[in-house]
Amino acid sequence: MNPFASALLAWFDDHGRKDLPWQHPRDAYRVWLSEVMLQQTQVVTVIPYFQRFVASLPTLRDLADADEDTVLALWSGLGYYRRARFLQRAAQICVAQHDGELPRDFDALAALPGIGRSTAGAILAQAYGLRFPILDGNVKRVLTRHLGIHGHPGQSVVEKLLWQHADALTPTDRVADYTQAIMDLGATLCVRSRPQCEACPLAADCVAKRDNLTAQLPSAKPSKTIPTRDTVMLILRDSQGRVLLERRGPQGVWSGLWSLPEASDHDGAWRTAQSLASIDDAQALPSFVHVFSHYRLQVEPLLFDEATAHPRIADNPSLRWCGVDERAALGLPAPVRSLLQDL
Repeated sequence: MNPFASALLAWFDDHGRKDLPWQHPRDAYRVWLSEVMLQQTQVVTVIPYFQRFVASLPTLRDLADADEDTVLALWSGLGYYRRARFLQRAAQICVAQHDGELPRDFDALAALPGIGRSTAGAILAQAYGLRFPILDGNVKRVLTRHLGIHGHPGQSVVEKLLWQHADALTPTDRVADYTQAIMDLGATLCVRSRPQCEACPLAADCVAKRDNLTAQLPSAKPSKTIPTRDTVMLILRDSQGRVLLERRGPQGVWSGLWSLPEASDHDGAWRTAQSLASIDDAQALPSFVHVFSHYRLQVEPLLFDEATAHPRIADNPSLRWCGVDERAALGLPAPVRSLLQDL
């Protein structure tokens, strides 16, 4: 075993995370679900979502058979809802083509929706003990610092180099522990700011520590200004306290989720509200900003209380009046759910 892996595994035996909920049992379904949830999300945030998800959908077949609203409701708050749809679509493919199991073949696994090279490697290594490298954000940070690799890790030439090193350093023994160890090191010691180099088992050979480059590596993504878009969200609430929700279309952000009707400005908001219900007055609620990866959404909520539904709404499957209990079972964007909870 190479010295890098030996030092990392020795540290893992004493300090690694061994009680994460997806490790007991550490089967392919649970590993896969955790890996997808952990994309762009920290462990402490993921744990309650994971526990709630597997309590409701404990097996891959349960996920495949669930209706989309159930899946999105369980996912609501994690963001990047395409991940949830890819999960269910992949589960359905596994039921149809792989006897209801995630395949052990790398190419077949990586061909499933939402499973890239690193996620496939993590599933095969963690669940089946097969030797495959991984390269998530934590691993990239450990390798770029340890090896002194400059350039943004998202650039193809840098990523290719990182994959070569990740493969070379992955041992043949204790692969599941090794992949967990290198992820743990990046998540707990080799963190973005103020890494705890004094406690790191790899510090003696780390180029970033030696050359005082931990603040510069990994190299930052070239910055660009993201635009701001404005929207008015309509909260139409009837005398029973129900709120009118609208299912978003298949394109754009929050596609397929239940959300609030929107308009680009106040005049449009009034026209839209009048087309949906009989209304009297509106109350402007505090505005807020929701940040996506590619733009900022400036939201101005308007509350139309004591709204009376137009009969035509009953004939539109994309519109529904929902009470608090009903909303809990639907996939709502996190800012919309928070907005309604604050009413």
